[in-house]
Amino acid sequence: MDSSEAGTPPGGTRATQVVALFREHNAALVGFLRARLNSLADAQEVAQEVYLKLLSLDGATVIDSPRAFLFRAASNLAVDRLRMRNVRASAPADPDGDNWHATPIPEQHASAHEQWRDLRQALDELPPKTSRAFVMHVIEGRDFATIAREMNLSERMVRYHVGNALAHCRERRDRAENFR
Repeated sequence: MDSSEAGTPPGGTRATQVVALFREHNAALVGFLRARLNSLADAQEVAQEVYLKLLSLDGATVIDSPRAFLFRAASNLAVDRLRMRNVRASAPADPDGDNWHATPIPEQHASAHEQWRDLRQALDELPPKTSRAFVMHVIEGRDFATIAREMNLSERMVRYHVGNALAHCRERRDRAENFR
């Protein structure tokens, strides 16, 4: 991103820029990650982490090539994900073994349940079309053209709704973190 894209440009915000990147590159990014991780769910989750990472950069950060940054960050996170898989796969099954670094399953379940609850609450705050478009694209993995046909909207409107939902979820997450 040049300074007008990476900083806070006069006509937009960092979130606006990330939404534009999401619209333009998400399908390719998820495809790239799916090939590396051999899992659509993991690919979508890592892609989401990359967008959140972009959203959390301070306004002074300048990124010269947003697409390259997006794919490099995704590649790095995918490598981390694969390493964690290997660590978990090689961890001893013995409960008394040296397995102190692994998160216990009940904690993982509770954390996932809490994240799912927070996401559902955030989506409930959105207009029905915005929430539905987001779920169909991000959770169900449908492409914009398919969603547009099913919802009787233009692809541009579907992208708009998904981008708004993404920005809303980020804002809600940030508010929640400020209270912790």
